[in-house]
Amino acid sequence: MSPVRVGRWSTVMLAVSSVLGVAAFCWPFFVAPGALLAGAAAEAPLLFGLLLVLVLGVLLAQLGDGGIDAKALALLGVLAAVNAALRPLGAGAGGIETVFFLLVLAGRVFGPGFGFTLGTVSLFASALLTGGIGPWLPFQMFGCAWVGLGAGLLPRASGRPEIVLLAAYGAVSAFAYGLALNLSFWPFALGAHTALSFDPNASALANLGRYLLFDAATSLGWDTGRAVTNVVAIAVFGPLVLATLRRAARRAAFESPVEFRDVQG
Repeated sequence: MSPVRVGRWSTVMLAVSSVLGVAAFCWPFFVAPGALLAGAAAEAPLLFGLLLVLVLGVLLAQLGDGGIDAKALALLGVLAAVNAALRPLGAGAGGIETVFFLLVLAGRVFGPGFGFTLGTVSLFASALLTGGIGPWLPFQMFGCAWVGLGAGLLPRASGRPEIVLLAAYGAVSAFAYGLALNLSFWPFALGAHTALSFDPNASALANLGRYLLFDAATSLGWDTGRAVTNVVAIAVFGPLVLATLRRAARRAAFESPVEFRDVQG
């Protein structure tokens, strides 16, 4: 049994919240040229940040109603504290971020509901620890929640193929996280009248081209460092951490979704 059980309504809430999350991140591509929201580029991310906070609150409450017992809460607290402590070690220097590899491994072992919750709680705890609270925090929380969710949905594998799968996911999710997070500040980062700026009067396709150029120019090296960190950490520490987490799951009477499918298969 997964520590955070995802029932029918929790699945619906995850889907709905993810759609709202995509809208919150990608609003510059959805608004019509010249629309009121397009002209309020500096305020829109704040409004969507508040929306994400509300969505996350409702979703976590729904997941809690689906079943988070004392053991699951203790496990979540321990892993979130470890992740919050790991994050300052990398400090993001050169893209070296140490918060993601444990999130990927825990999502893999304990399932998508736990991975989503751990991603949210880890970033919130880290922000409290480092003083990183700001309008960007809801976007970071949602981005990490998606990383943990995706890790829990990966296909089954074991042994070295599993490590390769997780390392590849760690690399892909690192680039996807950076690509998504940059959207939270891009519309007002550079001002108007540059080739990389958000243009409220341009089409979605034109703004997408501008954004991809902006991301490549400002974030590609950073995201590459994050991806390399994930791959190396998962390759080096992955087998040991996976074994430790699965041992903890057995002692707490949880069953890893991967192990359960392996037994049934």
